[in-house]
Amino acid sequence: MANLLSTVFSSPTLVFTAAFLLRAVLLVYGLWQDANSPLKYTDIDYLVFTDAARFTFSSPPSSSSSSSSFLSGLVPQGSPYDRETYRYTPLLAYLLWPTTPAAAASLPGPRVLWASWGKILFAAADLAAGYLLVAILRKHRGLSGPRALRYAGAIWLLNPMVAAISTRGSSEGLLGVLVAALLWAVLERRVVLAGLLLGLGVHFKIYPFIYAPAIVWWMDAERMSLGQSATTRSSSKKTNNNGNDPSLAEKLLRFVTPERVVLTLVSLATFAALNLAMYSLYGHDFLQHTFLHHVTRIDHRHNFSPYNVLLYLASAAQGSGGFKIESVAFVPQLLLSVVLIPLVGAKKDLAATMLAQTFAFVTFNKVCTSQYFLWYMVFLPLYLPESSLTRRPRLGLAALALWVAAQGAWLQQGFNLEFLGRSTFAPGLWWASLAFFLVNCWILGLIISDLGTTTTATTTAVTTSIRSSTSKVGGGGTTARGAVAQSSSSTSGSSISDTKRKHG
Repeated sequence: MANLLSTVFSSPTLVFTAAFLLRAVLLVYGLWQDANSPLKYTDIDYLVFTDAARFTFSSPPSSSSSSSSFLSGLVPQGSPYDRETYRYTPLLAYLLWPTTPAAAASLPGPRVLWASWGKILFAAADLAAGYLLVAILRKHRGLSGPRALRYAGAIWLLNPMVAAISTRGSSEGLLGVLVAALLWAVLERRVVLAGLLLGLGVHFKIYPFIYAPAIVWWMDAERMSLGQSATTRSSSKKTNNNGNDPSLAEKLLRFVTPERVVLTLVSLATFAALNLAMYSLYGHDFLQHTFLHHVTRIDHRHNFSPYNVLLYLASAAQGSGGFKIESVAFVPQLLLSVVLIPLVGAKKDLAATMLAQTFAFVTFNKVCTSQYFLWYMVFLPLYLPESSLTRRPRLGLAALALWVAAQGAWLQQGFNLEFLGRSTFAPGLWWASLAFFLVNCWILGLIISDLGTTTTATTTAVTTSIRSSTSKVGGGGTTARGAVAQSSSSTSGSSISDTKRKHG
């Protein structure tokens, strides 16, 4: 068995083929379960997405030719917000155009294939995110090919939970690939691309805005000025031209670097352009359902948050005045994920910091469902290789066992409530929610304590990258620039340590 796993994880082709087959099997099984079981495999969210696409591209029957009918079906003529509970950007409905009846009738192939188009798209996004994770692990975290495949494969690509969520029709896979691509672009110093992805990600789903402070803080002049030597950059950081400590004004001027300005302008321009385009088409409905709804939402079903019971009571008393504690739930959430964690960790380890931000955001969110776990799970392959959870296996197993057990306890109470109709709000559901919240807070503390101690690359990987860069470019100045770029790119932490010394 060990030899088989070693063989599989030594080949990218085998890992990605296995990941593809896992999702294909789940897709086919899901069709069977939907047709034969009262408990459906397809997530209710997928029905919302496809209904929204149908409303968006619905048009009255016409006697025109099939060709012109096909082309007219490509043009949005309705609103996705005609579908109640659709709380997403219209772009998601556009992506699911092939699931509409008009499209399915015009496109070749069986209709059931196009009805599952969204699930296929989300599953493909999973695979693309996995590819980016392997690339980051190899180049920017210093892992060998097989070891990178082991972490990306076991935690993301071959994880049944990840595959099931996407093949059931949840769109979180799209967010996974957007966030992974954002991190890859930042580490590669592709600032314009990073700005485009950040603006698109925040438009698609609000939460990626939390990464902006960490990325901006990480992109200091010392890390982004590839043409300077390490000595020059270190010296310029500590003193001004007169050899004195820089003043506050000088520090502020140094903070405003060209890369930070470009990232800010491009991301804001992308976000604003997409929002203006959608607002021009759908007006206030777009703002209300895509953004404003999430400030006042009181969803309590399938909600692991300790705010669960409070939101249930609030939903029964809608319209009553007075202060509502859930309206300020975002204060500790944003203080941790947007301010404190980026300041503490971004310059030490950007990937682990983004994990901690996401984990804090989900843990303290007033609505927390299983799909949200994918938001931070995509970062786990980048964090775990050198984390305390891996260095101390007992600690890692304890964290996993407590996380699963607390979630299982909540699911047992939730099943009794939502499927059997038993009132388990108090004390069962409340205690289960609180236990899951405390377990997550403990795990978040472990992640934060690891910031700055996790290895982000190895000396061997840096040397190999420099040699590769040197072989591709000519000239001493260009070679030196490439060497500094690769060395800087691979050290988002505070130091470089030898992986071979730790892992053999």
